[in-house]
Amino acid sequence: MDQAFMEQFDGLLEKYAELLLGDNSPEQVEKIKIWALYSHMHKTMPNLTQHWTASHPEAKTAVRALFEEVKQLNEAHRAKAKPKQEP
Repeated sequence: MDQAFMEQFDGLLEKYAELLLGDNSPEQVEKIKIWALYSHMHKTMPNLTQHWTASHPEAKTAVRALFEEVKQLNEAHRAKAKPKQEP
């Protein structure tokens, strides 16, 4: 692929991670890549992901933990970004 496109797409992923988690570190961007790709595969080809997780139970545990981590980080980021309401 074109190097310029790859750099631009990497920038998009970094921004997505920042907006989703409040952190665009390389580690978080990599987590978001896996999270987004697996989520898409599971929605479009559930039989494939079910077969894969049945064949790799340790990976299923890791994917589940990743999804929980992304969910928790997103909730924490939204809680910080939410303006505090006065009573």
